[in-house]
Amino acid sequence: MKANDLRIGNGVRIDGKLYVVVGYEHRTPGNLRAFVQAKLRDVVDSKLIDRRFASTDELEEIDLDRREMEFLYADSTGATFMDSETYDQLVIHEDVLGNAMLYLVPNSKIVVLCFEGNPISMELPASVELEVTDTAPGIKGATATNQLKEAVCETGLKTKVPPFITTGEKIRISTTDGSYQSWA
Repeated sequence: MKANDLRIGNGVRIDGKLYVVVGYEHRTPGNLRAFVQAKLRDVVDSKLIDRRFASTDELEEIDLDRREMEFLYADSTGATFMDSETYDQLVIHEDVLGNAMLYLVPNSKIVVLCFEGNPISMELPASVELEVTDTAPGIKGATATNQLKEAVCETGLKTKVPPFITTGEKIRISTTDGSYQSWA
């Protein structure tokens, strides 16, 4: 596959190592040639690296198994997921999960990427609904300005929300950057 065709979740082999694309950006600076800036996660040791590819560079694509799974619970060994088709349970360790646990509540459905039967990454939905468990009371007179206050969600995620949001309300959060999107 060409570097131009990279997408989040693709598996590639570079210099004999397996990587999963976790971010990419196609850039065309002024009078220079276009290139692709990719953020890759090493499958073996979970380290993130940044690589720059010319748009025409050829990469070896690795076929990853995508399985829809349901998040059941988390404990000291990791997070337990259930395969939606076979009902098999699978424990995924924290190094594979990364920050995903900040967006998962029990019974959430996600897509887990597996290579040779081992989970290596996951695809979260674009946004999730979380309940606010702690936030400061609303600020009087803050309706006309763009003031935000900090809120803590049920998963422990901290984000900035508008002043009218109160404890116990559900809000929609972006999983790409953890920002508030809307009132649910």
